[in-house]
Order: sequence, then structure tokens, then C-alpha cells
Amino acid sequence: MDETADTSVSSSLSSTIFTNYPLLSAFAAFALAQSIKFFIAWYTERKWDFKQLIGSGGMPSSHSATVTALAAAVGFQEGFGGSIFAIALVLACVVMYDATGVRLHAGRQAEVLNRIVYELPAEHPLAESRPLRELLGHTPFQVIAGGVLGIVTAAVGHLIP
Repeated sequence: MDETADTSVSSSLSSTIFTNYPLLSAFAAFALAQSIKFFIAWYTERKWDFKQLIGSGGMPSSHSATVTALAAAVGFQEGFGGSIFAIALVLACVVMYDATGVRLHAGRQAEVLNRIVYELPAEHPLAESRPLRELLGHTPFQVIAGGVLGIVTAAVGHLIP
């Protein structure tokens, strides 16, 4: 491949990625959800917790916002009756179900295990173990809020030319 062809492939790839409406909608919804979590944490705890910008769990669900923005944007762009939208919708449903099911309960189990380890005598081999992350999943309200945020993000992106 010569240099001209190599440049056009690179240019075509970057323009495709940076103008991909469903992808941009998903990234924007994720960034918005994480930013909202960051400011909610600051408001409730009155301290800056930069882990909120990348961490899971909390209000709203960034997982739900991301996948619903992707599905809605695909629907707006390709039509809501197509197979690509169906794939995106099923993916969104699986992710949101997982966030309120498996990951929520794993976080609750981590909370119980951390309490048990905390109450162990100091000489116990597990007494010095690092605590498990407790904020893994979402309540149904957090998932719904993330889903609404994702749909609104994709709709706004659809209205902007």
C-alpha cells in the first residue's frame, strides 16, 4: 500500500470514528453519568472523590446510560425495526438486568463479608485482608435514571445536526 492510500485509510477511519453518532452518544452518556455521580458525591459528602469519575455503582448507572444511549442512537439512525437496533436493545437489557441483579447482590455480599472480617480477632489470618468493594451494582431506580439519561443523550445528539 502506498503512502497516499495509507493516509486515506487513516483519514477515513478517524472521520468514521469521530462522526459515529451511536458511539459518540454512548461515550457522552457515560461521561455525563460519571460526572453526575462525581457531583452528587461532592454534594452529599462535601468532599471531592475523584474515584467517582471512573468507579462503578452509584446514581445514575453509567452502564445503563451507556447502553441505552447506544441502543437509542442506533434506533434513531438505523430505524427501530431493524436487527441492529434489536441487538443493541437486547445488549442494553442484559447489562441493566446484570446491574440490578448479579452486581447489586455481589456488592451486598461484599458488605456482609467485610463486616465479618472486621469482627475477627486481630490474630486471625484474614483480619488484615483488604476490604472488598461494596459499591458494585445499582438499585432499580439508579438503573432507570441511567436509562433515561442515555435516551435523552441520544435524543439530544439526534436533534443536533
